[in-house]
Amino acid sequence: MKTIIVLVFSILSFAAVAQTPPPSPPYGEPITLENARKVLQAAQAFAVGKQWTVVVAIVDTGGNLVALEKIDNTQIASIEVALAKAKTANNFKRPTKALEDAVAGGGVGLRVLSLPGAVPIEGGDPIVINGKIVGAIGVSGMSAAQDGEVAKAGLAGLK
Repeated sequence: MKTIIVLVFSILSFAAVAQTPPPSPPYGEPITLENARKVLQAAQAFAVGKQWTVVVAIVDTGGNLVALEKIDNTQIASIEVALAKAKTANNFKRPTKALEDAVAGGGVGLRVLSLPGAVPIEGGDPIVINGKIVGAIGVSGMSAAQDGEVAKAGLAGLK
């Protein structure tokens, strides 16, 4: 019986370790206006190519707005939502999609809903340069998945 208990404990311990996410990158110097514009322009070019109306917000490591643009006819509410997604991605050092997935999983994942300042909706991603978070992008205006595509296209603008 002791052997079985030790074996079960070992398996559970291994499973817990296997599910531990890798550490988040550290914060670096805040994103420059030049790099923020590159991210913003790449995101907007992608959205315009798809004929999607979105707001794109870029924040620095302190969660402060660096750049924001709204494509014509985008709903006004998307301004605040894009900014909130960018701040969430920066402050929690992870894509907002990770928080959305936690909530969608239910159970203990619902705790995310009680986190101050957390927007668990896809469309926010940290901006990482040289292995350090320099800020984040937030996109709002279309479906969450489409907002996420626009954010990823913006990140690709730095490569």
